[in-house]
Amino acid sequence: MSTKKILIIDDEKELRNGIRGLLGNDNYSIDEAGTGTEGLALLTDDTVLVILDIMMPGMDGIEVCKRIRERSSVPVLFLSAKTHEEDILAGLAAGGDDYMTKPFSYTELNARVKALLRRYCVYRRQEPNGADCEPDYIEIDDVKIFLTHNEVLIKNREIDLTETEYRLLLTLMKKPNRAHSAALLFEEIWKEPYFYGANRTIMRHIKNLRRKIEADRQNPDHIVTVWGKGYSV
Repeated sequence: MSTKKILIIDDEKELRNGIRGLLGNDNYSIDEAGTGTEGLALLTDDTVLVILDIMMPGMDGIEVCKRIRERSSVPVLFLSAKTHEEDILAGLAAGGDDYMTKPFSYTELNARVKALLRRYCVYRRQEPNGADCEPDYIEIDDVKIFLTHNEVLIKNREIDLTETEYRLLLTLMKKPNRAHSAALLFEEIWKEPYFYGANRTIMRHIKNLRRKIEADRQNPDHIVTVWGKGYSV
């Protein structure tokens, strides 16, 4: 089994050392950088997770994340001392998959890392797990989503989704014509207990997803809001 490569981008060397010590014990391969520019240079196809600070000198984490998304759908876990909701939403809007505020416990960080890696490894698998007769994709109208890896086609045109956006769309398409509540979606995708503030997280990812797959995101055809109940395809 190949070693998972994690990239840490944070200007605090002491924090990088702490994270390296924590994750190194689980046999992860660690790359680290003190600036956004250095971090982007270290990003490769073998990187399975980026742990990214928001407040760094020069290029900040938001800009780094946007540039990562131009090249990769690798999960991005933001770290920041900023705790305001608008800061969290800005990170998610830039393409982040999760957000932790400083200070945080290394126990929680370890749990978040394992959850992100677990989901990433599942959707990146190239071999189907099911029987040979089972299809490896779901197709509804002009949307086709593959079950074994992150690939989505709209009218046969490939759409670039983040891992979280892919999991969100897949969850909806596995059970069409059913209202999925924010609580159900959060627990299914993040594998954590639902809390009220998670509504905004789901709304932000739905907005990003609609921006990519809807011809008119103000009047969506693929992901519709079921008022008072959630979202459906």
